[in-house]
Amino acid sequence: MTFQYFLIFLFILLAIWFAWKYFDLRKQINQYAQALHRQNKFSGNFKELESLASAVHSLQLFFESEKENLNAENARLATVLEQLTDGVIIADADGRVQFANPAACKLFGVSNPVQQTIAQVVRNFQLIEAWRRCQQTRSIQIETVELPTRRQFLQLTAIPDEYESGSLLLAQDLTQVRRLETVRRDFISNVSHELRTPLASLKALTETLQNGALTDVEAGPRFLERIHTEVDSLTQMAQELLDLSRIESGQVELNFAPVSIKRLLNSAADRMKAQVERAGLKLSVNFSENLPNSFRADYARLEQVLVNLIHNAVKFTKSGGEISLFAESITGAVRIGVKDSGIGIPTESLNRIFERFYRVDSSRTGSGTGLGLSIAKHIIEAHNGKIWVESEEGRGSVFLFCNSKLK
Repeated sequence: MTFQYFLIFLFILLAIWFAWKYFDLRKQINQYAQALHRQNKFSGNFKELESLASAVHSLQLFFESEKENLNAENARLATVLEQLTDGVIIADADGRVQFANPAACKLFGVSNPVQQTIAQVVRNFQLIEAWRRCQQTRSIQIETVELPTRRQFLQLTAIPDEYESGSLLLAQDLTQVRRLETVRRDFISNVSHELRTPLASLKALTETLQNGALTDVEAGPRFLERIHTEVDSLTQMAQELLDLSRIESGQVELNFAPVSIKRLLNSAADRMKAQVERAGLKLSVNFSENLPNSFRADYARLEQVLVNLIHNAVKFTKSGGEISLFAESITGAVRIGVKDSGIGIPTESLNRIFERFYRVDSSRTGSGTGLGLSIAKHIIEAHNGKIWVESEEGRGSVFLFCNSKLK
């Protein structure tokens, strides 16, 4: 028992000693730290530590700022690719799609092209071959194809990736561009035809007069009258081309004022009454019951549109037919139309009937410059309106225009 008490006593002494040493060491550390702060010779070390901490903090802030900028750039790039009308496809070296924007999905008619092969997405031999040539030669390849089933022209540009073994595919829809090229070619062809006919007639008439017809009492005046008619035709064509050019370029100012709908339609019908009667046709004017009394528009220009539409109906309606000029109110807007019982328009020509000089083949023998409908279209569009035609070949046509602001 005495030995046990001794061990307990020794343990207590050791515990007291260790506790005293701990508190003494802690006291010395605190005194040493205070002395370091008080002594100038250690201030430089603390300043270096503070500078290092500040540099680390600044570097951290810089990296966070760069990360935010990078995320913002990625977001902007993603937005651009989302809104881009051209299709963008990124493929790896094996030809598997890694990225495709919505435009590419729409152009190629696929919903989820990622991880599919180029052949599965593009589904056109010529375009697939262009991509393969790009992979083999590591050079830019361009291929343009027509898709008859969709009436679409596509151009694919395959660009090799300089850093990876894959490629970037840029798909563009050239359908509208090709359509405009067709319109341009047809315009040149049609205007050449329209000019060649009166010029050839004038040349023949003048040569006939030079060869002695001028002194002929009966033939001379008749030939001079025909020359006058042909010159008037050329003058009308030049004036209508000038009007059309001015309207398309926005140089024509519309004089908006309250316009009586009934007065407008009756006035246009009166101007064309004599021509309608000479053609052996009937012309009627009809109004719906809920039609407003007036609307704001350019009276002279809308009358020009109606005269052009009635004149067009007269040309392509056989004797004994009918032409109806009408106006009606629909959902707060006014719709005006010219309906005839004429030869009608083929379905393939409906989308082009308002183009300059465009003529349906079966109607090429008709008189006129071929600019009336184009001028009418631009006048209505200048009123922020819409003009269109509903027709079936052999069953007549109805030309209508409407504007939500015609109230």
